[in-house]
Amino acid sequence: MTAAPESTESPRVILGKIVSVQGLRGAVKVYSHTDPLDNVLEYAEWTLTRGSEQRTVSVLGGRLQGRVLVVQLKGVNDRNQAEELVNFEISVEAEALPELEEGEFYWYQLEGLQVINLEGQLFGKVDHLLETGSNDVMVVKPCAGSIDQRERLLPYLPGQFVLNIDLDAAVIQVDWDAEF
Repeated sequence: MTAAPESTESPRVILGKIVSVQGLRGAVKVYSHTDPLDNVLEYAEWTLTRGSEQRTVSVLGGRLQGRVLVVQLKGVNDRNQAEELVNFEISVEAEALPELEEGEFYWYQLEGLQVINLEGQLFGKVDHLLETGSNDVMVVKPCAGSIDQRERLLPYLPGQFVLNIDLDAAVIQVDWDAEF
């Protein structure tokens, strides 16, 4: 999950994207970033954003179909109306997300944090995270002050490679050799 553009409201978190339409009655297919995939249906209202265009929609219901969700939105009653929504990102206010246990983080909270190893070497900043199946991976891109210009893929394994996450200092400390 990544942060959406900021506004005067609380920060928004992107939960998925409308990728196509389903049938003739206005259903849309949604690729969800939530885990499990159908958690995106827990939010009754979505903010849809595509470029500078933004609108709020109400979710009537949905179902999992393979790796996508088929969702019916209020006021979207035919295929033409549904096609207008393709490629809109789905977001909600960060405040609407469930609170996490101590030591747990949403991906959007980790993006932009500096990554430093035990020797104090700055690798860069977390650009985004990837789900690989066995474990999540932080994509760390160089920034001002980085030890080199390498992009690094670091396993997101708290307690093993990720030693400390300090949101206030915007730093993740890792046990990772700069040469690896």
